Parts: sequence; C-alpha cells; structure tokens
Amino acid sequence: MEVKAVQKNTGVPASKVRPLVDMVRGKPVDEALTLLRFMPTPKARLVAKVVQSAAANAENNFQMDPADLKVVSIMVDDATGMRRYRPRSRGRASIIRKRSSHITVVVAEQEG
Repeated sequence: MEVKAVQKNTGVPASKVRPLVDMVRGKPVDEALTLLRFMPTPKARLVAKVVQSAAANAENNFQMDPADLKVVSIMVDDATGMRRYRPRSRGRASIIRKRSSHITVVVAEQEG
C-alpha cells in the first residue's frame, strides 16, 4: 500500500529543490532522512519534513513499520508564483517572478 504526503506552496522554486529530490528517490526512509540532514542547503529541511510526514502517515494511519518504508516516488511541481515589479529606466517596469513549488512524497513498504 502506498501512502502520500504533500506540501503545497513551499516558497522555494522547483529548480532548487529537484536536485535534492533526485538524490532521495528510491531510497529507504531512514537513509533518505540521513542524507537530507547532512545536506548543506536549507531547502533540504523542507524535503525532510515532507518525507517524515509521509512516514508518520504510514505508521499512524495504516500501521506500517517505519523501518520497512521506502520512498517510492517523490515529485516537485511548479506552483503559482507571485509577480512583483521593479522600476526600470524611462518609466518602465520589469516583472520579478517569485516562484513556488509543491512537493509530493509517496512511501510504501519494501518487499523482502
């Protein structure tokens, strides 16, 4: 059985979270959390929080053993971003895009 956790509108661009997510995909939950704990970027804390949430959902709602859980799939999708305007020369304005993302984690029990 697969259990899912989603964090929406993280405030971090998907392009900055995808390298972290690629390192964690397919690993056991314990190993994934250890990898994320020692990452130098503060964005790893967001990903770790979602992985922990998915593991807690599996343990509390479906009585799965947390030691047997594996990250089956983890995705980062673009969310709606904010638009801000910066003044430019000759009375013009340019758009600054503040991008955001959704992080989805799916965990399941390992066979064997």
